[in-house]
Amino acid sequence: MQRWRGLEEIPGDWGRSVVTIGSFDGVHRGHQLIIGRAVERARELGLPAVVVTFDPHPREVIRPGSHPPLLAPHPRRAELIAELGVDAVLVLPFTTEFSQESPETFVQQVLVDALRARVVIEGPNFRFGHRAAGNVALLTELGRADDFEVQVIDLQVRGTAGDGEPFSSSLTRRLVETGDMAGANEVLGRPHRVEGVVVRGAQRGRELGYPTANVETVPHSAIPADGVYAGWLTAGGERMPAAISVGTNPTFDGTARTVEAYAIDRVGLDLYGLHVAVDFLTYLRGMEKFDSIEALLDRMADDVKRARELTDGV
Repeated sequence: MQRWRGLEEIPGDWGRSVVTIGSFDGVHRGHQLIIGRAVERARELGLPAVVVTFDPHPREVIRPGSHPPLLAPHPRRAELIAELGVDAVLVLPFTTEFSQESPETFVQQVLVDALRARVVIEGPNFRFGHRAAGNVALLTELGRADDFEVQVIDLQVRGTAGDGEPFSSSLTRRLVETGDMAGANEVLGRPHRVEGVVVRGAQRGRELGYPTANVETVPHSAIPADGVYAGWLTAGGERMPAAISVGTNPTFDGTARTVEAYAIDRVGLDLYGLHVAVDFLTYLRGMEKFDSIEALLDRMADDVKRARELTDGV
């Protein structure tokens, strides 16, 4: 899959294509539906399928300080999109100047001049251009003038998560924030992932016999609620069952909120400085302050046992 950052990286001889545009944070099952339809239509026409997304999140530029927690950083997002069969991803730097472009200018510069869109596929609530003035009706009108077709796909994918609320990135963030990993994972179609670099912490886990990878997460990451989880730690291409702790280590009067993963039954791992991924499968319990180290160790042993059982064979 080709990856372009900015219009200037698109090959000058790029032919016509099928395009879909959006933030696509998390690439959840609703996103998968619309991207999958774009790929399907592209294959029918013998054209490449292109996903257009933005960095940073538009909300951060329009209202600084309001950046939503990210369900997937851009490199991970690109991986997930590539798995759906997309041929190219265009990441548009979202600047103040870019945010002030009219819907007509956006369509001309991106869809017509750069990507030479043959078909554009969007959800019914798609908005674009300055102050989100553009909608699918305007896009359809512009398409008739500029020789591209617009298809609108209903994104109302639902399940049990959120009491049947339509799947969305905002729903997923709420589920992650409350520790409802079953719900979040239903929307995503896979375990929620947090990534970052392993850094040195207080090393209490090592002293207690449970050495953990202390993950310095990617900025703006959607971190699950404080507690203990079963899941996996992936490092150097190896996926290992893990017991994961999120919180401030109240037994030791900690104040910094951390994400720590213990790779179950793995001895002698040296992960410092590595970029790793932590996948959250199931919430086990809330964060607790124990009266003694012995009580903490007993609970940790139980956490590891349950995490081992839950991840076995998954």
